[in-house]
Amino acid sequence: MITCNGKNIRMSFTGDPVLNGISFDISEGDRIGIVGRNGSGKTTLMKIMSGKEKPTEGDIHWKKGTKIGCLAQIPDYPELMTGADVLRTAFGHLSGLESEMRALENEISTETNETRLNNLAAEYGEKQELFALNGGYEMEAQLDSVAHGLHLDSLMSQSFQALSGGEKTKVCLGVLLLEKPDLLLLDEPTNHLDLKSVEWLGRFLNNYEGTVVMISHDRYFLDETVQKIFDVEEGELTVYYSNYSSFVKEKEKRLLAEFQRYEEQQKKLKKMREAIKRLKEWANRANPPNEAMHRRARNMERAMERMEKIDRPVLEKKKMAIDLKASSRSGTDTVILKEVEKSFGEKRLFDGASMHLRYQDRAVLIGDNGSGKSTLLKMISGELVPESGNVKIGSQVKVGYLSQHVFTDAEQNLTVIDGFRDEIPVTEGEARHILARFLFYGFSVFKKLGDLSGGERMRLRLAQLMYQEVNLLLLDEPTNHLDIDSREVLEDVLEDYEGTILAVSHDRYFINKLFTTVYWLDEGKLHFFNGDYEWAKQKLAERKEKGEEPAKTKKKTAVPDKRKETASSSSDTIEKQLKECEAAIHQLETRLIEEESLEALQKLYDQKEKLEKKRTELYEQLETFI
Repeated sequence: MITCNGKNIRMSFTGDPVLNGISFDISEGDRIGIVGRNGSGKTTLMKIMSGKEKPTEGDIHWKKGTKIGCLAQIPDYPELMTGADVLRTAFGHLSGLESEMRALENEISTETNETRLNNLAAEYGEKQELFALNGGYEMEAQLDSVAHGLHLDSLMSQSFQALSGGEKTKVCLGVLLLEKPDLLLLDEPTNHLDLKSVEWLGRFLNNYEGTVVMISHDRYFLDETVQKIFDVEEGELTVYYSNYSSFVKEKEKRLLAEFQRYEEQQKKLKKMREAIKRLKEWANRANPPNEAMHRRARNMERAMERMEKIDRPVLEKKKMAIDLKASSRSGTDTVILKEVEKSFGEKRLFDGASMHLRYQDRAVLIGDNGSGKSTLLKMISGELVPESGNVKIGSQVKVGYLSQHVFTDAEQNLTVIDGFRDEIPVTEGEARHILARFLFYGFSVFKKLGDLSGGERMRLRLAQLMYQEVNLLLLDEPTNHLDIDSREVLEDVLEDYEGTILAVSHDRYFINKLFTTVYWLDEGKLHFFNGDYEWAKQKLAERKEKGEEPAKTKKKTAVPDKRKETASSSSDTIEKQLKECEAAIHQLETRLIEEESLEALQKLYDQKEKLEKKRTELYEQLETFI
């Protein structure tokens, strides 16, 4: 059964087309992820699906009676309403019914007339049955489940108006989940959530009875939750019946097939042009000129005009061009935190936190929202000081700090180019050239910082970081608001970065790709794990079960207890082969971008597939030593 159907939808703003005659079907129970670059029209499409915007052309229809839920903007609530009160608005119809039941109960308790009493009892029975059928008796349990899953417990008693924008968004997401619409539309639902909440939301959506359509740049989350991808690109929509990882492979194959068709058509057109040219030459040489040959040439020209031309597919889109290099080598000990304590008011963030980062370490800092992750970064950057304990920054360490709050209020009226040049002393021409590498073209360099989207702000700050001489990167949610292409560029750059990295992130794909050292803030304690995220999660659970204190930060030479010492030499050989294999794949990817010949492209793709297969085998061999 079709829940929502769109036909030939076009949407344009000030004459610029955003969506070009797209069509789609959304069936009951679908789990759909909408992906595409920032500015490609994903949010516009979702607003059309929700009925909040009408397309310039085309039609959209919903199944009769479909209840649509979409978190477009944060609504205003009375000042006295708490987070819990706002969550309860999801049960508005049941709350009204419950009030009527309470009133009837009071009336029944005082009524003495038997006939009237029987009528009241019958009315109460009807309302009670309706209340039960609509899940009234599970209301509090559902509310507690969502509040706990999204980590809203600390917000329940606070005034909703006093919450931050991110906290309000989380509460409104909770309201939306509790309302259980038939068609649930989510725009970047994981952006303001911590890792535990993201994992809970994934499980919730997998068990959700309705239809879910979401915009997300979280690749791991998409793989967990969706079975269909709407790829929005250049105003067009292509549907893939798979999760995100399979979609990437299918899209690559489709582009290669399109490129093949384009090449074949170009060869055919070339032959036709040559034939037309010959016919005209032969016709003109005849005396008198041969009209039949001219006619044949004109017929071929008309046939060419009628032919539907295939646009050359773009195998590689323009991406951010980051070249992030460590300015110079720092001392061996980069950051040392010893028994650090910090509180805000009565809330103790952490107690006795210790950390030891060495040169070229890559560590990720994980914890619930509000646990103190950003505070810890600010203490290392020097913005905050601990109440007790020591924060020591090593010799020759130059810190580059990427905050979640990228620019101050005072900077909001600066233009992009002025904001960039405030940090990096270059000429206007050089600044424009650099900003173009970060996808700021033409008049976009004159946009006010206050008008930039989250992704644009992050790109600008990354541009500034690239030209600052730093060798310690402190990154606070660096992938937030970036589209998938930009995230992949950032990951590749950080993978090759020769300095030290400490990052806060809830992006599991980003974490798994780059980090094998984890610091985990939990209940005021900072735990250290010399392993990846899944390993750390498992070990933290074991520690809490046993009631153990955090392990001291101690550097090991290999991945925790799982790696066998006797296999070290064999594993070193495999790791060396893996590095060579990765380098060869990277080299082939560079050649694929530059190559235009279809035959050469096919050979390069075949070579790349063989190398990727070899890489997988090497990883499997490496796992036997773990």
